[in-house]
Amino acid sequence: MNAEIEKRRTFAIVSHPDAGKTTITEKFLWYGNVIREAGHVRAKANRSYTVSDWMKIEQQRGISVSSSVLNFPFEDCMFNLVDTPGHQDFCEDTYRALTAVDAALVLIDSVNGVEKQTIKLMDVCRMRHTPIITFINKMDLDGRHVLDLLDEIESILKIKVAPFTLPIGVGKLFKGVYSIVENTFHTFNKEEGHQEIIQMKGPDDPRLVEMCG
Repeated sequence: MNAEIEKRRTFAIVSHPDAGKTTITEKFLWYGNVIREAGHVRAKANRSYTVSDWMKIEQQRGISVSSSVLNFPFEDCMFNLVDTPGHQDFCEDTYRALTAVDAALVLIDSVNGVEKQTIKLMDVCRMRHTPIITFINKMDLDGRHVLDLLDEIESILKIKVAPFTLPIGVGKLFKGVYSIVENTFHTFNKEEGHQEIIQMKGPDDPRLVEMCG
């Protein structure tokens, strides 16, 4: 039993409403082989909703209003992903959920940057000494430059940033994500709908310059 407990990791995804929290939740489930494809949605009355938005009110409003726990295995561990409400009307449920997690992923919208509800949730994480990773979402939209967003995260959320990955381009010019840690380039092509992971020698690899020129 103790060995099984040691394998468990519990984390939450927190963000301002409409930052893309439920979509990234599904991405984790896809990498954990829980769902067959990212963007797995069910259509009803000309609306789409994801597998974690299970309550009728969530499906109708397109938001999460309750915390749900989703499980998936990864690298010999079992992860418990707490999908928390983003809307401020249901923030008390999110605050309670944050008392039960080992870490949190703070999701930032590239278009709007750090928003009001994100600041409140960050305060809760800081109060409980919860380790966090920030993730900037929606880089394929015409948002702000990543360096401006990093500055805003540092100045408003009062944390020091140390990027693991960096986006190449923004909006229509978004080419993918470069992993600083692994020296890999993760391509992005919305039309073709598939991704390649290309090993690079470093950020000055001629292939990376050519692909993103």
